[in-house]
Amino acid sequence: MFISQAWAQGTGGGGGDFLVQLFPLILIFVVFYFLLIRPQQAKMKAQREMLAGVKRGDRVVTGGGIIGLVTKVISDNELQVELAEGVRVRIVKQTITDIVTRGESVRGAKDSEDDEKPMLPPPAPAAERKSLLGSLFGGKK
Repeated sequence: MFISQAWAQGTGGGGGDFLVQLFPLILIFVVFYFLLIRPQQAKMKAQREMLAGVKRGDRVVTGGGIIGLVTKVISDNELQVELAEGVRVRIVKQTITDIVTRGESVRGAKDSEDDEKPMLPPPAPAAERKSLLGSLFGGKK
C-alpha cells in the first residue's frame, strides 16, 4: 500500500525546477567574476603597461627586492640594471615589480648621492635646544 502511493507521487512535470537549481551556480560564477577575475585582469593590464614604459634612467625594484637604475634597454624582454657604481646586471623585464622613480632618458645622467639622502632641517643652535626630559618636566625655557 505505501509503495504504490510513493510511485504515484512522481517528479513534477515542469522544467522550471531546472532553472531554479541552476540559478545558484550562475550567481556564484557572477560573484567570482566581479570579485576575483576582473580585478586580477586589471592588475595584469597595469603591470604590462608599467613594463612597457620602462626606460633608461628609471629606478626599479625587482622581484627579489633589489633596487637598481636602468642603464640600458637591451631588448623587449631584457634590461641592464646598475645596482651599485660599476655593478651592472642583466635582468628579465618581467621580474620588475615596481618603478620607484621615473628618470629622464638622457645619456650619461646619473643620480647624485644628494638625491638619495633625505632633506633634514639644519640643527638648532645649542642655546635653543631643549632636552626631552626638560620639555616633559618643565625644565628651563
